[in-house]
Amino acid sequence: MQARAFELIADAPDLSSEQKIRMIKVLAQAAGMEGMVGGQYIDIQATGTDMTLEKLQAMHSMKTGALIRASLALGGIVANATEKQLAALEEYGTHIGLAFQVADDILDVEGDSKTLGKTQGKDAEADKPTYVKLLGLEGAKAEAQRLLNTGLAALDSFGESADVLRELARYIVERDR
Repeated sequence: MQARAFELIADAPDLSSEQKIRMIKVLAQAAGMEGMVGGQYIDIQATGTDMTLEKLQAMHSMKTGALIRASLALGGIVANATEKQLAALEEYGTHIGLAFQVADDILDVEGDSKTLGKTQGKDAEADKPTYVKLLGLEGAKAEAQRLLNTGLAALDSFGESADVLRELARYIVERDR
């Protein structure tokens, strides 16, 4: 499916060549060693005993965060966003990508297997590094809220036009499944 994304960008009829090239570069960086692939490698190698909060944030920024930031950048490129707008979308994506993972780690502790669609407690059982393990449950909840607030603040310059992104961010942090 990843290759299909590149194909769709290359064949998009209403985009300029410059937009297509920029979009392909953004997607390639997000998917490659500096993004999803590199983050997944770190994740596979990691155990709960060798992970600091900074390393955990870097890993998730490369995985989930890179793909969320790329999605936002691709939309911004299509909409001919300014560099300032693209930077705001990147900042939003950075914080919301991490908030997504913090919320996921909280759900692994508080959610039930039926609602989650995966075995509850699976991360702890596999000795995976999590925000809950490093910060405690209440600390992880506070971190999710901090990331949400920082991400929302990045959208201030967009006014009401970014309300859908604000709703999405709130859902990411407040979801119960």
